[in-house]
Amino acid sequence: MSSETEDHMGRRDFLVSSIAVIGASAALVADADRANAQGPAASPAGPTPGKPGGTVFTGDVIDGKKVVSALNVDDLEPGKKHLLYFQGVQMPTGQTWYVSVVVAKGAKPGKRVVLVSGVHGDEMSSVHTVQSVMNQLDPAQMSGTVMAVTDVSRPALEGMQRRWPNSGRGADLIDMNREWPGNENGLTAPSRHAGLLFNRLLRPNADAAIDFHTGTTGFDVTAFNIGGMDVPEIKAMVELYPVGQIFDNHVYPGVLHNALIDVGIPAFTPEIGAARVVDREMSALFVEGTLNVIKHHGILPGPMGRTGKDVNVFVGNSAIPILATQGGLVEHLVKLNDKVTAGQKVAVQRNSFGEVVAEYTSSVAGEVAGQRSDAMAEPGNPLAFILFQKATRDGGDTYPE
Repeated sequence: MSSETEDHMGRRDFLVSSIAVIGASAALVADADRANAQGPAASPAGPTPGKPGGTVFTGDVIDGKKVVSALNVDDLEPGKKHLLYFQGVQMPTGQTWYVSVVVAKGAKPGKRVVLVSGVHGDEMSSVHTVQSVMNQLDPAQMSGTVMAVTDVSRPALEGMQRRWPNSGRGADLIDMNREWPGNENGLTAPSRHAGLLFNRLLRPNADAAIDFHTGTTGFDVTAFNIGGMDVPEIKAMVELYPVGQIFDNHVYPGVLHNALIDVGIPAFTPEIGAARVVDREMSALFVEGTLNVIKHHGILPGPMGRTGKDVNVFVGNSAIPILATQGGLVEHLVKLNDKVTAGQKVAVQRNSFGEVVAEYTSSVAGEVAGQRSDAMAEPGNPLAFILFQKATRDGGDTYPE
């Protein structure tokens, strides 16, 4: 992580004060595990959390790529791309979950942007987007650094499933995007893995960060960004994407972008369509926007691509779920990005006899941001999310992350 200079501290104080609602919400759900998230490192070989440290090479080499247990991009040779493995948490066998890291280190010094994907294991378009951005970067033309991490939740990715299959207390599935900033001495492997990555890889190397996601398995979403538009540094980045929707909300404690904001690093989350597939057309919009962000920070030269000003962006600060009340086959009456009015019927549900057992309406006026893609649903399943503008903010909302 960068040194805690006066400039950095000023930015941190500004950002933290701008999102006091997150800190208040986090306090309500804090437990003993999270309370020690920035406690002493589990291994004396690593840097002290929150303070700058040097790169630690383990001495291992995998497929020609060196392994690190801590990274400071300032230690890497400028004007080159560096392919590394980061040593994460151990498996039950004692082997290690390694995380892939690509660093495009510019020929000249400058800002540092971190791109993250694979926090959920079924989100392929997010991985493809980050890979596509990195493949377009030429370090010789850059002033600064872009670091990409494409497979945070390795166990989940191996099974292409959303959650980390943890074996600590029986068969347990843990959502990595409720674990940040993690705890290197935590009660579960995912918590420790998050702590290692946050303290030794992500936080030390970011002046700004983007955590890419898609909808989850069985639930499709539009192309949109999630970010707190009340933070000017975040608003400036979010608006650089040529996508149709912005969810202006800080959402839950425990998500990666909020953990980064809490330590003074402006961050937000793009959402890129359906899970388990690569949507090249939608991904291209986020590649264009991410390159705009990199140019915005002065890392990459050249003109901006399309931004939010070039598309008809709908901005909402809340997303309300429409939940199934019956079991049966779901028929959607609206499509993603459609505008809906309060009271409009958006879906019907039929039983095995073809009889209509439920009709579903939107309680608000807004736009469809997500829809269940699995045709069958049981009571409680989200059928749709409607993005809308609420008169007042009241903290985080449920959303299709």
